[in-house]
This record gives sequence, C-alpha cells and structure tokens, in this order.
Amino acid sequence: MALWDRLKDSAATMQGQLVAKKNDLKSGAFRDASMAMCALVAAADGSIDASERQRVASLIATNDVLKNFPADDLQARFNDYCQKLTADFDFGKVSVMQTIGKVQKKPVEARAVVQIGIVIGGADGDFDKTERAVVREACFAVGIDPSEFDL
Repeated sequence: MALWDRLKDSAATMQGQLVAKKNDLKSGAFRDASMAMCALVAAADGSIDASERQRVASLIATNDVLKNFPADDLQARFNDYCQKLTADFDFGKVSVMQTIGKVQKKPVEARAVVQIGIVIGGADGDFDKTERAVVREACFAVGIDPSEFDL
C-alpha cells in the first residue's frame, strides 16, 4: 500500500476513534489544547500562509468532535495561537506546548489532541517531516510515547 493510502486510512481511523469519544471531549482544556495543536501543525515549518490558515480553519469548522464547542470561539483561539507562533515561533511554541500539556492528566483527551494533530497534518495528503516532528514533540508534552502513533 502506498504511503498516501496508509496515511489516509490512518487519518480516517483516528477520526473515527475521535468521534467515538466525542462525549468525553468537552472540557476547556481539550478545546484549548486542540486549537493549540492545530496552530502548531499549521506553523510546523515556521510560518503560516493565508491558504494554510484557511484550510486548517475549515477543517476545524467541519470536524465532528470539535462541534462540542462554538465555531467562532474555536476560530478565535486558533487565530490567537497562530498569532503567537507567527510573531515569534520559538517563544510561541513554548506557550503552545504548555497549553497542549494541560491535558496530560486526562489520557483520553491527550490521545485525542495528538490524533487531531495527525488528522490536520495529513489532511492535505502530505504529513511532512516538520508536521510529524511537532506532533512527536506534543506527544512528549502530554506524556505519550510517540511510537504509539508511529511517530
């Protein structure tokens, strides 16, 4: 099976797992960590162009799991994290990782945040090495072994 096909299957499987746990994913910490993860994946290469921001924003708006939260609230949080990362990537990344780390004590939420990062990263068909690297770092921030997700 080609890498792209495996990636699509993996993303679809993870999205299915997320939907199955949707009712467990309603906390503010999960909401914030998810938006931080989305911004981090979007900015993985050190910048976020307008088309990339729009693509990720549309994925957020249509994700069934994230429908537990008001779309305009998610959008505002995503934009805030993007701003932090574009203003100063290294400093912003520290702040974003701290936000992601707040779900560490809730394993279901921690895994869901990592899965959202993988789904967002693979949505364009190319889960590239910089995106994989930031999701791997996020695994450490939430206390999950990256090998659990083949990272």
